[in-house]
Amino acid sequence: MPILLFGSSHLELITGKKTTTIRKLWKKPLSPGDRLHCYWNLISKERKKLFEAEVTGVEIMEFKDIIKDDDLAREEGFESAAELEAEFRKMYPDDTSDDSLFQIIRFKKYPVDKWEGEKIDEKALITKRADILFDSGRFNDSVMCYTAALRHDPDDVYLLNKRGDNLSRLGKFDEAIKNYDKALENDPENEFIWNNKAIALLNSNKPEEALKCNTKALKINKANSAVLYWRGFILEMLGRFEDALKCYDKILEIEPENPDVWNAKGNILTELERTEEALTAYDKALELCLEESPDASTWNRKGNALLELGRFDEALNCYDEALNLDSKNDIIWSNKGVALMELDEFEKAAECFNRAILINPANEDARVLKDECLENY
Repeated sequence: MPILLFGSSHLELITGKKTTTIRKLWKKPLSPGDRLHCYWNLISKERKKLFEAEVTGVEIMEFKDIIKDDDLAREEGFESAAELEAEFRKMYPDDTSDDSLFQIIRFKKYPVDKWEGEKIDEKALITKRADILFDSGRFNDSVMCYTAALRHDPDDVYLLNKRGDNLSRLGKFDEAIKNYDKALENDPENEFIWNNKAIALLNSNKPEEALKCNTKALKINKANSAVLYWRGFILEMLGRFEDALKCYDKILEIEPENPDVWNAKGNILTELERTEEALTAYDKALELCLEESPDASTWNRKGNALLELGRFDEALNCYDEALNLDSKNDIIWSNKGVALMELDEFEKAAECFNRAILINPANEDARVLKDECLENY
């Protein structure tokens, strides 16, 4: 019973794209028709059986020929033969002379019902791998895995929704919407999928259509804070600030300790020129997030509110807090410069505008304000 071990980086194995592997020649070489038992991470706690397969072809090649074959290297998962050579010299330090022999093994997977040994739930295995990749931000890899899992069950609502989320992260909003639509055919009362479709439509610059989907989600569950939050955001994009404010207030009735919603409320109040109320909202957001990692954007927005109220020293303190967290933000440096100008500290203000320009040479506002400072000292 020949066993092949693979590292978990070979995602093409579970998507079905990888049907070739290169191994050092064994004492008893493989032959067409042999059955393979393939595993990930055989010696670790995360050992997983992948599949059983039939050997369809075996070719014996010398190392000097393998390292010249870019096509073969790509079949093995490398960008080029040079990359394969470097990796193989590390893997097989004693077997990479020109005449060292390797076997190129080609195989095809058996369906699970044809396996001789332990059978696995392939769909569950692939889905778990996809979820791990998605959570770690490897969206190109995870979408391949969700697609592979859907081959086992094309109507799985969870997988369709997750592939939609994945495609949204990749900026493929039209494809994401198709996945959400298919998921909703099977689960039309799923508020989360309606809301995910709304987000994809919003990112496609279709806010009116997004609002309609969000409304369907809200009809299913009026107390879903995630749906309400995105409704507020969509309404804000449509310029319906009073309606957006009502959404955020509704969430705060449900989750009064949510700093993100207090911050969003502050932004709306700023748009409505209700600066004192905005400042109170920002203060509440900061108070609630102090136990976690503070947010530079919230400090900056609070600074802007204080600046508008003419409380320049307090605004300056907020900008300093923001820059402690995000020193490469040219907008915050510019805002600090404005506060210093209001305090007649033109030399310090010019230094801030200069920092902003160094970070972002396209910041024309900072350039103009710097010139104005230079005229005043």
